Amino acid sequence: VQLQASGGGLVQPGDSLRLSCAASGRILTAYALAWFRQAPGKEREFVAAVSWNDVDRYADFVEGRFTISRDNAKNSVYLQMNSLRPEDTAIYYCAADPPPIEYGLEYAHEYRYWGHGTLVTVSS
Repeated sequence: VQLQASGGGLVQPGDSLRLSCAASGRILTAYALAWFRQAPGKEREFVAAVSWNDVDRYADFVEGRFTISRDNAKNSVYLQMNSLRPEDTAIYYCAADPPPIEYGLEYAHEYRYWGHGTLVTVSS
């Protein structure tokens, strides 16, 4: 499975971005899909995930600002990010995990496949 993330960029605080992650090599209908991020000097952290049956989960810092969604017809997962803050600045990675879920959607070691990331910079 190859994952290609896109949609990052430079935005101002309060702006919105929509990240996309397109998969190739396998149909991801049964996979859990997630977004993680890594800010400069920090460890990679969980952002959001969606299970094969559309159960979603978010990190506490999201506070209702982000929405993860999947389009199985396009073999893609998205992250709509609203009300962006400077502390959201990071490289955002998409990840995919074949069934079954072993550790939990919020754990990076749950995911077998990773994209290369897309940079989001929030700055005035």
